[in-house]
Amino acid sequence: MQVWDVVILGGGAAGCTAALYCARAGLSAAVLEQTGAVGQMAITNWVDNYPGFPEGISGFQLAEQMRRGAERYGARFFQTDMQTAALGGECKRIGTDMGEFQGKTVILATGADPRPLGLPEERRLFGRGVSYCATCDGPLYRGKTVAVVGGGNSAAEEAAFLAGFCEKVYLIHRRDALRAEKGVQEKLFAAKNVEILWNTQVAALLGGDRLTGLSLQRRGKTELFALECDGLFVAIGRTPNTGLFAGEVALDAGGYVLADETTNANCPGVFAAGDVRRKPLRQIATAVADGAVAASQAAAYLQGSGQRPPAARYERLYGFDTPLGEN
Repeated sequence: MQVWDVVILGGGAAGCTAALYCARAGLSAAVLEQTGAVGQMAITNWVDNYPGFPEGISGFQLAEQMRRGAERYGARFFQTDMQTAALGGECKRIGTDMGEFQGKTVILATGADPRPLGLPEERRLFGRGVSYCATCDGPLYRGKTVAVVGGGNSAAEEAAFLAGFCEKVYLIHRRDALRAEKGVQEKLFAAKNVEILWNTQVAALLGGDRLTGLSLQRRGKTELFALECDGLFVAIGRTPNTGLFAGEVALDAGGYVLADETTNANCPGVFAAGDVRRKPLRQIATAVADGAVAASQAAAYLQGSGQRPPAARYERLYGFDTPLGEN
């Protein structure tokens, strides 16, 4: 059985970049993509904020170009159902419906999915007025009316960001107080074109080919009322795809892999790149950066010079003093 130098879980921006850098460094790299899974980049209608494409590029086209770049240097892509992961020890093992993949190192790049509202028209209107990222799509709504759903830091920050160029921003929250931090709330309340709809939830999305408005419901009321808007930004949280390796690496309370800017997880030879890693900003650009760093760290680890954090650093970052597998 082949033992790969690097097995990369996930074929999005982070995974493709890691594969490219690993292959160019002369490492054998296998990229495992979950059957039926479509990364956030590939289903993004249009990417306007990735450097090098001044006119923008479709998310699907960008994803395909990243993959072809990695394949050009010899990275191998496999679409398979990943079922188990054993990441301790010198040889990492990933069980799939194609059999077991073994690697000397593993890069976790499985991403995180935005949590949807769960409304019938939501998927159909994605990219046609419904978005999960104001930083990505907000500038498309310059001078228009938009709504943001949520009450945490992400929702408040996105509403404040949109207020900088949208004519009107509605923040829809199902409770009577925000969960966002005080400083974030102060910035939001300072925006004169933001209106908060308290104790309100979205009952339905309105529109044909594009979103034209929302059907809303006040808490404790049965009647619905309509709100006209050009865009809806859903900011009710994300779900990291870490179920496969929960228990193998340390995760934070939200389920994200605990790894700093070196991308080192707490298990030797395991690295985390992209949206699956705990980080302040999740964008294609930051995923690409993580992928490059993870590949560099994997190569250094294989050469015996990896920058693994010392025990004291694990205590400070993760709350325990010994990397997994070293007890």
